[in-house]
Amino acid sequence: METQSIVVLDFGAQYSQLIARRIREQNVFSVVLPCTASLEEIGSYSPLGIILSGGPCSVYDADAPPADPRVLQFGVPVLGICYGLQFMVHELGGKVRAAEKREYGHATIEKVAESELFRGLPKVLAVWMSHGDEAVELPAGFQLIARSPNAAAAIENVESKMWAVQFHPEVHHTRLGTEILRNFVFNICGAKPSWTPQHFIDATVANVRNTVGQGHAICALSGGVDSAVAATLVDRALRDGQGPSHLTCIFVNNGVLRKDEFEKVQRTLRDNSGLHLVAVDATERFLSKLKGVTDPEKKRKIIGNEFISVFDKEAHRIEKEEGEVQWLVQGTLYPDVIESRSVRGPSQTIKTHHNVGGLPEKMKLKLIEPLKDLFKDEVRKIGRDLGMPEEILQRQPFPGPGLAVRILGEVTPERLAILRHCDDIVVSEIKKAGLYTKIWQSFAVLLPVMSVGVMGDQRTYAYTCAIRAVHSEDGMTADWVPLPYEVLKTISSRIVNEVKGVNRVVYDVTSKPPGTIEWE
Repeated sequence: METQSIVVLDFGAQYSQLIARRIREQNVFSVVLPCTASLEEIGSYSPLGIILSGGPCSVYDADAPPADPRVLQFGVPVLGICYGLQFMVHELGGKVRAAEKREYGHATIEKVAESELFRGLPKVLAVWMSHGDEAVELPAGFQLIARSPNAAAAIENVESKMWAVQFHPEVHHTRLGTEILRNFVFNICGAKPSWTPQHFIDATVANVRNTVGQGHAICALSGGVDSAVAATLVDRALRDGQGPSHLTCIFVNNGVLRKDEFEKVQRTLRDNSGLHLVAVDATERFLSKLKGVTDPEKKRKIIGNEFISVFDKEAHRIEKEEGEVQWLVQGTLYPDVIESRSVRGPSQTIKTHHNVGGLPEKMKLKLIEPLKDLFKDEVRKIGRDLGMPEEILQRQPFPGPGLAVRILGEVTPERLAILRHCDDIVVSEIKKAGLYTKIWQSFAVLLPVMSVGVMGDQRTYAYTCAIRAVHSEDGMTADWVPLPYEVLKTISSRIVNEVKGVNRVVYDVTSKPPGTIEWE
Protein backbone atom coordinates (compact mmCIF):
# COMPACT_ATOMS: atom_id res chain seq x y z
CA MET A 1 0.00 0.00 0.00
CA GLU A 2 1.25 3.48 -0.88
CA THR A 3 2.18 5.72 2.05
CA GLN A 4 0.30 8.62 0.48
CA SER A 5 -2.53 8.82 -2.02
CA ILE A 6 -5.44 10.80 -3.36
CA VAL A 7 -8.69 8.82 -3.16
CA VAL A 8 -11.30 9.41 -5.86
CA LEU A 9 -14.83 8.44 -4.80
CA ASP A 10 -16.83 7.48 -7.89
CA PHE A 11 -20.49 8.48 -8.14
CA GLY A 12 -20.90 6.78 -11.53
CA ALA A 13 -19.12 9.33 -13.73
CA GLN A 14 -17.60 8.43 -17.07
CA TYR A 15 -14.56 10.56 -16.13
CA SER A 16 -13.67 9.08 -12.73
CA GLN A 17 -10.75 7.03 -14.03
CA LEU A 18 -9.51 10.12 -15.87
CA ILE A 19 -9.30 12.03 -12.59
CA ALA A 20 -7.04 9.33 -11.16
CA ARG A 21 -4.91 9.33 -14.31
CA ARG A 22 -4.38 13.10 -14.21
CA ILE A 23 -3.15 12.81 -10.61
CA ARG A 24 -0.88 9.87 -11.38
CA GLU A 25 0.65 11.90 -14.20
CA GLN A 26 1.96 14.16 -11.44
CA ASN A 27 3.73 11.14 -9.85
CA VAL A 28 1.19 10.96 -7.03
CA PHE A 29 -0.66 7.69 -6.44
CA SER A 30 -4.42 7.88 -6.85
CA VAL A 31 -7.06 5.18 -6.48
CA VAL A 32 -10.73 5.07 -7.50
CA LEU A 33 -13.18 3.65 -4.97
CA PRO A 34 -16.97 3.37 -5.23
CA CYS A 35 -18.87 6.17 -3.51
CA THR A 36 -20.21 3.50 -1.16
CA ALA A 37 -16.73 2.75 0.20
CA SER A 38 -16.54 2.70 3.99
CA LEU A 39 -14.48 5.20 5.93
CA GLU A 40 -12.27 2.30 6.97
CA GLU A 41 -11.55 1.34 3.36
CA ILE A 42 -10.84 4.94 2.42
CA GLY A 43 -8.51 5.26 5.40
CA SER A 44 -6.59 2.12 4.37
CA TYR A 45 -5.12 4.12 1.47
CA SER A 46 -3.72 6.83 3.81
CA PRO A 47 -5.29 9.61 1.74
CA LEU A 48 -3.85 13.11 1.76
CA GLY A 49 -6.99 14.26 -0.02
CA ILE A 50 -10.34 13.01 -1.32
CA ILE A 51 -12.01 13.87 -4.61
CA LEU A 52 -15.75 13.41 -5.18
CA SER A 53 -16.43 12.62 -8.84
CA GLY A 54 -19.23 13.67 -11.13
CA GLY A 55 -22.23 11.44 -11.78
CA PRO A 56 -25.42 11.12 -13.87
CA CYS A 57 -27.94 11.49 -11.01
CA SER A 58 -29.40 14.42 -9.11
CA VAL A 59 -28.67 14.67 -5.39
CA TYR A 60 -32.39 14.96 -4.63
CA ASP A 61 -33.34 11.80 -6.59
CA ALA A 62 -34.63 8.85 -4.60
CA ASP A 63 -32.02 6.64 -6.26
CA ALA A 64 -29.12 9.07 -5.82
CA PRO A 65 -25.84 7.20 -5.19
CA PRO A 66 -25.52 6.46 -1.47
CA ALA A 67 -22.36 7.78 0.17
CA ASP A 68 -21.40 8.31 3.79
CA PRO A 69 -21.63 12.09 4.38
CA ARG A 70 -18.98 11.71 7.10
CA VAL A 71 -16.43 11.56 4.29
CA LEU A 72 -16.71 15.36 4.24
CA GLN A 73 -15.34 15.44 7.78
CA PHE A 74 -12.62 12.87 7.17
CA GLY A 75 -9.98 15.39 8.20
CA VAL A 76 -8.23 15.80 4.84
CA PRO A 77 -8.95 18.28 2.03
CA VAL A 78 -11.95 17.34 -0.13
CA LEU A 79 -12.53 18.45 -3.72
CA GLY A 80 -15.97 18.00 -5.27
CA ILE A 81 -16.30 17.86 -9.06
CA CYS A 82 -19.68 18.48 -10.74
CA TYR A 83 -22.01 16.06 -8.87
CA GLY A 84 -19.38 16.15 -6.12
CA LEU A 85 -20.07 19.87 -5.65
CA GLN A 86 -23.80 19.27 -5.51
CA PHE A 87 -23.37 16.40 -3.03
CA MET A 88 -21.27 18.66 -0.80
CA VAL A 89 -23.78 21.52 -0.94
CA HIS A 90 -26.79 19.24 -0.40
CA GLU A 91 -25.32 17.32 2.55
CA LEU A 92 -24.08 20.46 4.33
CA GLY A 93 -27.39 22.33 4.30
CA GLY A 94 -27.24 24.26 1.03
CA LYS A 95 -29.73 24.07 -1.80
CA VAL A 96 -29.46 22.35 -5.18
CA ARG A 97 -32.12 22.52 -7.88
CA ALA A 98 -32.60 21.80 -11.57
CA ALA A 99 -30.91 24.59 -13.51
CA GLU A 100 -32.99 26.93 -15.64
CA LYS A 101 -30.21 26.84 -18.20
CA ARG A 102 -28.28 23.60 -18.37
CA GLU A 103 -24.60 23.79 -19.27
CA TYR A 104 -23.05 21.19 -21.55
CA GLY A 105 -19.78 21.60 -23.41
CA HIS A 106 -17.39 24.53 -23.62
CA ALA A 107 -17.95 27.38 -21.18
CA THR A 108 -16.15 30.37 -19.72
CA ILE A 109 -15.91 31.08 -16.00
CA GLU A 110 -14.56 34.06 -14.10
CA LYS A 111 -12.81 34.08 -10.74
CA VAL A 112 -14.58 36.30 -8.20
CA ALA A 113 -12.26 35.69 -5.23
CA GLU A 114 -8.69 34.58 -4.64
CA SER A 115 -8.30 30.90 -3.85
CA GLU A 116 -5.46 28.42 -3.45
CA LEU A 117 -7.33 26.21 -5.92
CA PHE A 118 -6.78 28.78 -8.69
CA ARG A 119 -3.32 29.96 -7.66
CA GLY A 120 -1.35 31.27 -10.64
CA LEU A 121 -4.29 31.04 -13.05
CA PRO A 122 -5.87 33.88 -15.06
CA LYS A 123 -9.11 35.55 -14.04
CA VAL A 124 -11.06 34.05 -16.96
CA LEU A 125 -10.85 30.30 -17.65
CA ALA A 126 -12.11 28.09 -20.47
CA VAL A 127 -13.71 24.97 -18.97
CA TRP A 128 -15.89 21.97 -19.84
CA MET A 129 -19.34 21.81 -18.25
CA SER A 130 -21.73 18.86 -18.11
CA HIS A 131 -24.56 19.45 -15.63
CA GLY A 132 -28.29 19.99 -15.42
CA ASP A 133 -28.45 20.97 -11.73
CA GLU A 134 -26.97 23.96 -9.93
CA ALA A 135 -26.21 25.14 -6.40
CA VAL A 136 -28.42 28.10 -5.60
CA GLU A 137 -27.71 28.42 -1.86
CA LEU A 138 -24.31 27.67 -0.37
CA PRO A 139 -23.88 25.98 3.02
CA ALA A 140 -22.73 28.05 5.98
CA GLY A 141 -19.03 28.90 5.85
CA PHE A 142 -18.72 28.57 2.04
CA GLN A 143 -17.92 31.35 -0.39
CA LEU A 144 -18.19 31.65 -4.14
CA ILE A 145 -14.76 31.77 -5.82
CA ALA A 146 -15.76 31.52 -9.50
CA ARG A 147 -18.93 31.72 -11.52
CA SER A 148 -20.17 31.08 -15.04
CA PRO A 149 -22.81 33.24 -16.73
CA ASN A 150 -25.46 30.81 -15.44
CA ALA A 151 -24.28 29.20 -12.20
CA ALA A 152 -21.83 28.92 -9.34
CA ALA A 153 -18.69 27.47 -10.94
CA ALA A 154 -16.46 27.02 -7.86
CA ILE A 155 -16.85 27.29 -4.08
CA GLU A 156 -14.70 26.79 -0.99
CA ASN A 157 -14.70 26.54 2.78
CA VAL A 158 -11.02 26.79 3.69
CA GLU A 159 -11.60 26.29 7.41
CA SER A 160 -13.40 22.99 6.75
CA LYS A 161 -10.88 21.98 4.05
CA MET A 162 -13.50 21.79 1.30
CA TRP A 163 -13.34 22.96 -2.31
CA ALA A 164 -15.66 22.21 -5.22
CA VAL A 165 -16.01 23.03 -8.92
CA GLN A 166 -19.05 22.62 -11.17
CA PHE A 167 -16.93 21.94 -14.27
CA HIS A 168 -14.58 19.06 -15.15
CA PRO A 169 -10.88 19.91 -14.65
CA GLU A 170 -9.82 16.36 -15.60
CA VAL A 171 -10.78 16.61 -19.30
CA HIS A 172 -8.55 18.17 -21.93
CA HIS A 173 -11.30 20.63 -22.90
CA THR A 174 -10.68 22.45 -19.59
CA ARG A 175 -7.42 23.96 -20.80
CA LEU A 176 -5.86 24.65 -17.39
CA GLY A 177 -7.61 21.78 -15.62
CA THR A 178 -4.37 19.97 -14.84
CA GLU A 179 -3.06 23.09 -13.09
CA ILE A 180 -6.22 23.22 -10.96
CA LEU A 181 -5.74 19.57 -9.94
CA ARG A 182 -2.04 20.24 -9.28
CA ASN A 183 -2.98 23.10 -6.96
CA PHE A 184 -5.30 20.80 -5.04
CA VAL A 185 -2.87 17.86 -4.87
CA PHE A 186 0.32 19.77 -4.05
CA ASN A 187 -0.60 23.17 -2.57
CA ILE A 188 -3.70 22.13 -0.65
CA CYS A 189 -3.08 18.43 0.15
CA GLY A 190 0.70 18.72 0.46
CA ALA A 191 1.45 15.61 -1.63
CA LYS A 192 4.96 14.88 -2.89
CA PRO A 193 5.70 13.64 -6.44
CA SER A 194 7.26 10.39 -5.24
CA TRP A 195 5.19 7.78 -7.11
CA THR A 196 7.63 6.93 -9.93
CA PRO A 197 8.24 3.69 -11.87
CA GLN A 198 11.38 2.99 -9.83
CA HIS A 199 9.53 3.67 -6.58
CA PHE A 200 6.81 1.26 -7.68
CA ILE A 201 9.37 -1.41 -8.62
CA ASP A 202 11.24 -1.12 -5.31
CA ALA A 203 8.04 -1.15 -3.24
CA THR A 204 6.54 -4.08 -5.17
CA VAL A 205 9.70 -6.19 -5.00
CA ALA A 206 9.95 -5.60 -1.25
CA ASN A 207 6.25 -6.39 -0.73
CA VAL A 208 6.41 -9.62 -2.75
CA ARG A 209 9.52 -10.78 -0.89
CA ASN A 210 7.85 -10.07 2.43
CA THR A 211 4.64 -11.82 1.39
CA VAL A 212 6.06 -14.95 -0.25
CA GLY A 213 9.24 -15.35 1.77
CA GLN A 214 10.96 -18.58 0.76
CA GLY A 215 7.77 -19.93 -0.79
CA HIS A 216 7.32 -20.87 -4.44
CA ALA A 217 5.04 -19.13 -6.93
CA ILE A 218 3.76 -19.87 -10.39
CA CYS A 219 2.83 -17.18 -12.90
CA ALA A 220 0.00 -17.19 -15.40
CA LEU A 221 2.01 -16.12 -18.44
CA SER A 222 0.24 -15.21 -21.66
CA GLY A 223 3.11 -13.59 -23.52
CA GLY A 224 1.42 -10.19 -23.46
CA VAL A 225 2.75 -7.05 -21.83
CA ASP A 226 0.85 -7.39 -18.55
CA SER A 227 1.79 -10.94 -17.57
CA ALA A 228 5.36 -10.50 -18.86
CA VAL A 229 5.94 -7.41 -16.70
CA ALA A 230 4.25 -9.06 -13.70
CA ALA A 231 6.47 -12.14 -14.13
CA THR A 232 9.64 -10.08 -14.45
CA LEU A 233 8.77 -8.07 -11.33
CA VAL A 234 8.04 -11.14 -9.22
CA ASP A 235 11.02 -13.02 -10.67
CA ARG A 236 13.27 -10.19 -9.47
CA ALA A 237 11.73 -10.43 -6.00
CA LEU A 238 12.02 -14.21 -5.72
CA ARG A 239 15.59 -14.74 -6.88
CA ASP A 240 18.29 -15.65 -4.36
CA GLY A 241 21.03 -13.36 -5.62
CA GLN A 242 22.27 -14.87 -8.88
CA GLY A 243 20.74 -18.23 -8.01
CA PRO A 244 17.52 -19.83 -9.26
CA SER A 245 14.19 -18.06 -8.94
CA HIS A 246 11.34 -19.30 -6.79
CA LEU A 247 9.01 -18.41 -9.66
CA THR A 248 7.90 -20.83 -12.37
CA CYS A 249 6.03 -19.28 -15.30
CA ILE A 250 3.36 -21.42 -16.90
CA PHE A 251 2.28 -20.65 -20.45
CA VAL A 252 -0.91 -22.45 -21.41
CA ASN A 253 -2.04 -23.04 -24.95
CA ASN A 254 -5.78 -22.67 -24.43
CA GLY A 255 -6.51 -23.43 -28.07
CA VAL A 256 -7.61 -19.86 -28.81
CA LEU A 257 -4.20 -18.23 -29.31
CA ARG A 258 -3.16 -16.38 -32.44
CA LYS A 259 -1.22 -17.96 -35.30
CA ASP A 260 2.11 -19.50 -34.15
CA GLU A 261 1.81 -17.69 -30.80
CA PHE A 262 2.49 -20.75 -28.64
CA GLU A 263 5.93 -21.17 -30.20
CA LYS A 264 6.78 -17.44 -30.48
CA VAL A 265 6.04 -16.69 -26.81
CA GLN A 266 8.23 -19.54 -25.65
CA ARG A 267 11.17 -18.28 -27.71
CA THR A 268 10.75 -14.67 -26.60
CA LEU A 269 10.28 -15.15 -22.86
CA ARG A 270 12.33 -18.25 -22.16
CA ASP A 271 15.30 -17.55 -24.39
CA ASN A 272 15.42 -13.74 -24.26
CA SER A 273 14.14 -12.89 -20.76
CA GLY A 274 15.63 -15.72 -18.71
CA LEU A 275 12.32 -16.67 -17.08
CA HIS A 276 11.80 -20.24 -15.90
CA LEU A 277 9.03 -21.16 -18.34
CA VAL A 278 6.92 -24.30 -18.59
CA ALA A 279 4.68 -24.63 -21.66
CA VAL A 280 1.46 -26.66 -21.43
CA ASP A 281 -0.62 -27.53 -24.48
CA ALA A 282 -4.21 -27.85 -23.23
CA THR A 283 -5.93 -27.15 -26.54
CA GLU A 284 -8.24 -30.18 -26.52
CA ARG A 285 -9.22 -29.61 -22.89
CA PHE A 286 -10.33 -26.01 -23.50
CA LEU A 287 -12.07 -26.56 -26.83
CA SER A 288 -14.06 -29.50 -25.47
CA LYS A 289 -15.34 -27.28 -22.63
CA LEU A 290 -16.23 -24.49 -25.10
CA LYS A 291 -18.09 -26.81 -27.47
CA GLY A 292 -21.64 -25.58 -28.01
CA VAL A 293 -21.18 -22.46 -25.84
CA THR A 294 -22.24 -19.16 -27.41
CA ASP A 295 -22.79 -16.83 -24.42
CA PRO A 296 -19.77 -14.46 -24.03
CA GLU A 297 -19.81 -14.49 -20.22
CA LYS A 298 -19.94 -18.29 -20.15
CA LYS A 299 -16.96 -18.43 -22.50
CA ARG A 300 -14.95 -16.15 -20.23
CA LYS A 301 -15.82 -18.05 -17.06
CA ILE A 302 -15.10 -21.43 -18.65
CA ILE A 303 -11.68 -20.24 -19.78
CA GLY A 304 -10.95 -18.68 -16.38
CA ASN A 305 -11.89 -21.85 -14.54
CA GLU A 306 -9.92 -24.07 -16.90
CA PHE A 307 -6.85 -21.85 -16.49
CA ILE A 308 -6.95 -22.31 -12.74
CA SER A 309 -7.47 -26.06 -13.08
CA VAL A 310 -4.42 -26.31 -15.32
CA PHE A 311 -2.38 -24.21 -12.90
CA ASP A 312 -3.46 -26.36 -9.96
CA LYS A 313 -2.37 -29.47 -11.82
CA GLU A 314 0.99 -27.94 -12.76
CA ALA A 315 1.46 -26.64 -9.22
CA HIS A 316 1.16 -30.18 -7.85
CA ARG A 317 3.76 -31.39 -10.35
CA ILE A 318 6.14 -28.54 -9.45
CA GLU A 319 5.62 -29.19 -5.75
CA LYS A 320 6.98 -32.71 -6.13
CA GLU A 321 10.10 -31.32 -7.80
CA GLU A 322 10.72 -27.97 -6.09
CA GLY A 323 8.60 -27.76 -2.94
CA GLU A 324 5.17 -26.43 -2.00
CA VAL A 325 3.51 -23.86 -4.28
CA GLN A 326 1.14 -21.44 -2.59
CA TRP A 327 1.03 -18.43 -4.88
CA LEU A 328 -0.33 -17.59 -8.33
CA VAL A 329 0.95 -14.46 -10.10
CA GLN A 330 -1.35 -12.73 -12.57
CA GLY A 331 -1.01 -9.63 -14.74
CA THR A 332 -4.37 -8.18 -13.72
CA LEU A 333 -4.64 -4.45 -14.54
CA TYR A 334 -6.80 -1.71 -13.06
CA PRO A 335 -9.25 -1.59 -16.02
CA ASP A 336 -9.78 -5.37 -15.60
CA VAL A 337 -10.73 -4.83 -11.96
CA ILE A 338 -12.95 -1.85 -12.75
CA GLU A 339 -14.89 -3.56 -15.53
CA SER A 340 -15.21 -6.89 -13.72
CA ARG A 341 -16.12 -5.76 -10.23
CA SER A 342 -18.04 -2.60 -11.00
CA VAL A 343 -15.70 -0.40 -8.96
CA ARG A 344 -17.43 2.62 -10.38
CA GLY A 345 -19.96 3.13 -7.63
CA PRO A 346 -23.43 2.62 -9.03
CA SER A 347 -22.12 1.54 -12.44
CA GLN A 348 -22.89 -1.90 -13.85
CA THR A 349 -20.39 -4.67 -14.49
CA ILE A 350 -19.43 -4.42 -18.16
CA LYS A 351 -17.77 -7.80 -18.64
CA THR A 352 -15.96 -10.40 -16.60
CA HIS A 353 -12.22 -10.76 -17.21
CA HIS A 354 -10.82 -14.27 -16.95
CA ASN A 355 -8.19 -13.20 -14.44
CA VAL A 356 -10.65 -11.38 -12.17
CA GLY A 357 -14.31 -12.35 -12.18
CA GLY A 358 -13.62 -15.66 -13.87
CA LEU A 359 -11.76 -17.09 -10.88
CA PRO A 360 -13.49 -19.87 -8.97
CA GLU A 361 -14.63 -19.08 -5.42
CA LYS A 362 -12.60 -21.93 -3.92
CA MET A 363 -9.13 -21.59 -5.35
CA LYS A 364 -6.22 -23.45 -3.76
CA LEU A 365 -3.59 -20.87 -4.73
CA LYS A 366 -3.33 -17.38 -3.23
CA LEU A 367 -3.09 -14.50 -5.67
CA ILE A 368 -0.26 -12.05 -6.31
CA GLU A 369 -1.41 -9.25 -8.63
CA PRO A 370 1.44 -6.69 -8.64
CA LEU A 371 -0.08 -4.58 -11.44
CA LYS A 372 -3.72 -4.44 -10.29
CA ASP A 373 -3.55 -0.70 -9.55
CA LEU A 374 -1.94 0.23 -12.89
CA PHE A 375 -3.14 1.26 -16.33
CA LYS A 376 -1.56 -0.21 -19.47
CA ASP A 377 0.71 2.74 -20.28
CA GLU A 378 1.97 2.72 -16.67
CA VAL A 379 2.80 -0.98 -17.02
CA ARG A 380 4.90 -0.24 -20.10
CA LYS A 381 6.83 2.42 -18.15
CA ILE A 382 7.50 -0.11 -15.40
CA GLY A 383 8.69 -2.61 -18.00
CA ARG A 384 11.15 -0.12 -19.47
CA ASP A 385 12.59 0.62 -16.05
CA LEU A 386 12.98 -3.15 -15.60
CA GLY A 387 15.03 -3.23 -18.81
CA MET A 388 12.57 -5.40 -20.74
CA PRO A 389 12.81 -5.52 -24.57
CA GLU A 390 10.53 -3.28 -26.62
CA GLU A 391 9.47 -6.33 -28.62
CA ILE A 392 7.47 -7.39 -25.58
CA LEU A 393 6.46 -3.96 -24.28
CA GLN A 394 5.05 -2.76 -27.60
CA ARG A 395 2.75 -5.72 -28.11
CA GLN A 396 -0.84 -4.68 -28.51
CA PRO A 397 -3.24 -5.91 -25.80
CA PHE A 398 -4.68 -9.38 -26.31
CA PRO A 399 -7.64 -10.59 -24.22
CA GLY A 400 -7.15 -13.45 -21.78
CA PRO A 401 -9.98 -15.46 -23.39
CA GLY A 402 -8.12 -14.96 -26.67
CA LEU A 403 -9.86 -15.57 -29.97
CA ALA A 404 -12.84 -17.08 -28.13
CA VAL A 405 -14.25 -13.56 -27.66
CA ARG A 406 -13.42 -12.60 -31.24
CA ILE A 407 -15.49 -15.46 -32.63
CA LEU A 408 -19.13 -14.51 -32.12
CA GLY A 409 -21.06 -17.65 -31.42
CA GLU A 410 -19.64 -21.13 -30.96
CA VAL A 411 -15.85 -21.62 -30.98
CA THR A 412 -14.95 -24.46 -33.35
CA PRO A 413 -11.64 -25.62 -34.87
CA GLU A 414 -12.88 -24.53 -38.31
CA ARG A 415 -13.79 -21.02 -37.15
CA LEU A 416 -10.52 -20.70 -35.23
CA ALA A 417 -8.51 -21.56 -38.34
CA ILE A 418 -10.41 -18.95 -40.35
CA LEU A 419 -10.01 -16.22 -37.74
CA ARG A 420 -6.30 -16.95 -37.17
CA HIS A 421 -5.64 -16.45 -40.86
CA CYS A 422 -7.70 -13.22 -40.98
CA ASP A 423 -6.05 -11.86 -37.85
CA ASP A 424 -2.57 -12.64 -39.14
CA ILE A 425 -3.29 -10.66 -42.30
CA VAL A 426 -4.61 -7.68 -40.30
CA VAL A 427 -1.59 -7.55 -37.97
CA SER A 428 0.97 -8.06 -40.75
CA GLU A 429 -0.51 -5.28 -42.91
CA ILE A 430 -0.80 -2.90 -39.95
CA LYS A 431 2.88 -3.54 -39.16
CA LYS A 432 3.89 -3.16 -42.81
CA ALA A 433 2.19 0.26 -42.84
CA GLY A 434 4.19 1.33 -39.76
CA LEU A 435 1.03 1.73 -37.66
CA TYR A 436 1.30 -1.13 -35.16
CA THR A 437 2.90 0.84 -32.30
CA LYS A 438 0.70 3.87 -33.00
CA ILE A 439 -2.56 1.96 -32.52
CA TRP A 440 -3.83 0.64 -29.19
CA GLN A 441 -5.38 -2.47 -30.70
CA SER A 442 -6.02 -3.83 -34.20
CA PHE A 443 -7.53 -7.21 -34.93
CA ALA A 444 -10.10 -9.28 -36.80
CA VAL A 445 -13.47 -10.56 -35.56
CA LEU A 446 -15.35 -13.47 -37.13
CA LEU A 447 -19.08 -12.82 -37.28
CA PRO A 448 -21.78 -15.50 -37.30
CA VAL A 449 -23.13 -13.86 -40.44
CA MET A 450 -23.17 -15.69 -43.75
CA SER A 451 -23.70 -13.76 -46.95
CA VAL A 452 -23.82 -14.37 -50.69
CA GLY A 453 -20.79 -13.50 -52.80
CA VAL A 454 -19.36 -14.24 -56.18
CA MET A 455 -15.82 -15.46 -56.84
CA GLY A 456 -14.59 -16.74 -60.18
CA ASP A 457 -18.10 -16.51 -61.63
CA GLN A 458 -19.30 -18.86 -58.91
CA ARG A 459 -21.75 -18.16 -56.11
CA THR A 460 -20.31 -18.26 -52.59
CA TYR A 461 -22.00 -18.32 -49.22
CA ALA A 462 -19.42 -17.56 -46.53
CA TYR A 463 -18.59 -15.75 -43.29
CA THR A 464 -18.17 -12.02 -42.67
CA CYS A 465 -14.98 -10.71 -41.07
CA ALA A 466 -14.99 -7.41 -39.15
CA ILE A 467 -11.83 -5.36 -38.74
CA ARG A 468 -11.35 -3.38 -35.52
CA ALA A 469 -8.68 -0.74 -34.81
CA VAL A 470 -8.83 1.74 -31.92
CA HIS A 471 -6.86 4.49 -30.22
CA SER A 472 -6.87 4.53 -26.41
CA GLU A 473 -4.82 5.63 -23.39
CA ASP A 474 -5.80 2.90 -20.98
CA GLY A 475 -8.56 0.80 -22.47
CA MET A 476 -11.30 2.51 -20.45
CA THR A 477 -12.37 4.66 -23.42
CA ALA A 478 -11.40 4.32 -27.08
CA ASP A 479 -11.90 5.94 -30.48
CA TRP A 480 -11.94 4.01 -33.74
CA VAL A 481 -8.96 4.62 -36.00
CA PRO A 482 -9.51 6.03 -39.49
CA LEU A 483 -7.09 3.58 -41.11
CA PRO A 484 -5.70 4.76 -44.45
CA TYR A 485 -7.85 3.69 -47.38
CA GLU A 486 -5.01 1.79 -49.04
CA VAL A 487 -4.34 -0.22 -45.87
CA LEU A 488 -8.01 -1.19 -45.55
CA LYS A 489 -8.15 -2.01 -49.23
CA THR A 490 -5.13 -4.31 -48.97
CA ILE A 491 -6.43 -6.05 -45.83
CA SER A 492 -9.87 -6.63 -47.37
CA SER A 493 -8.43 -7.88 -50.65
CA ARG A 494 -6.02 -10.29 -48.95
CA ILE A 495 -8.64 -11.72 -46.59
CA VAL A 496 -11.22 -12.36 -49.33
CA ASN A 497 -8.62 -13.83 -51.67
CA GLU A 498 -6.53 -15.82 -49.17
CA VAL A 499 -8.94 -16.98 -46.47
CA LYS A 500 -11.23 -19.78 -47.54
CA GLY A 501 -14.56 -19.31 -45.79
CA VAL A 502 -14.74 -15.48 -45.82
CA ASN A 503 -16.26 -13.49 -48.69
CA ARG A 504 -17.05 -10.17 -47.01
CA VAL A 505 -15.03 -7.70 -44.88
CA VAL A 506 -16.49 -4.81 -42.86
CA TYR A 507 -14.84 -2.10 -40.74
CA ASP A 508 -16.01 -1.29 -37.19
CA VAL A 509 -16.37 2.47 -36.67
CA THR A 510 -17.76 2.32 -33.11
CA SER A 511 -16.02 4.09 -30.22
CA LYS A 512 -15.99 3.06 -26.53
CA PRO A 513 -18.46 4.00 -25.18
CA PRO A 514 -20.99 3.03 -26.48
CA GLY A 515 -19.26 -0.14 -27.68
CA THR A 516 -16.50 -2.10 -25.95
CA ILE A 517 -13.15 -2.67 -27.66
CA GLU A 518 -13.67 -6.42 -27.93
CA TRP A 519 -16.93 -7.56 -29.48
CA GLU A 520 -17.62 -9.96 -26.60
